[in-house]
Amino acid sequence: MKTFLDCMPCFIRQALDAVRLATSDEITHERVLCGVMDAASRMNLNQSPPVMGQQIHRIVRELSRNEDPYKHAKDRFNRYALDIYPQYKKMIERSTMPLETAVRLAIAGNIIDLGPSSEIDQSGIDDAMAHALSGRLLGNMGLLEEAVRSAENILYLGDNSGEIVFDRLLIEQLPVNKVTFAVRGSPVINDATMADAEETGMTALVKVVDNGSDAPGTIIEECSDVFRRQFDKADLVISKGQGNYETLSDVEKDIFFILKAKCPIIAQHIGCDLGSLVISSRRK
Repeated sequence: MKTFLDCMPCFIRQALDAVRLATSDEITHERVLCGVMDAASRMNLNQSPPVMGQQIHRIVRELSRNEDPYKHAKDRFNRYALDIYPQYKKMIERSTMPLETAVRLAIAGNIIDLGPSSEIDQSGIDDAMAHALSGRLLGNMGLLEEAVRSAENILYLGDNSGEIVFDRLLIEQLPVNKVTFAVRGSPVINDATMADAEETGMTALVKVVDNGSDAPGTIIEECSDVFRRQFDKADLVISKGQGNYETLSDVEKDIFFILKAKCPIIAQHIGCDLGSLVISSRRK
């Protein structure tokens, strides 16, 4: 997916949100915005938005001297998601369609994304859960069930901290011995890293690898050899969130994208309404 001109205001807003988390120094805020606007003016719009996102957050980290501006937010969302995990696990166990219920909850967890919005709080998560359980699921759940049944090697691409707990609910409905979970190689926005996988119990459930990259998506050519081998041998990829969709939607691979369409540009690209719960793949 390429970058659109309408992405530019979001880049600037995201940079300001990030640097304000990183430091209270207004001179640094100004320097970061100047650096980001300069980088945006030279960006190749044929590249995906996470390419620019990667540059933005490198600028923020370098100029603020803060390697993980979202650390406290990530820890807070992980703790809250773990607190409510047991009630949703019981809900799945009681469901007559446990895999679909788990998919809905995993998509709801995708609301915990501080890239599109820094205003997410616990009540927003609770509202997203309620909507996901009752709202329309756009896409073919049957195709995903069929893909899971036939797969021998499943690669599940994680997205955000906090959300990773709801990914765990879904992975518990999959053949866990066939699943590898992937996280970012280093901190960027509130995306999940190996530390989050350890904190939330994911490493105790399945094999976890990091992708070796600090991009808020999966830019294959920038990922580590270890990750790329895992990606190549997977016969099913489950890709969570918008950043992974933006970077992988044009890749020729059996990928199921599951996400909440929080961005109007992504919603238009998928062909859905803003706020939709989406399962998207090339399978027919």
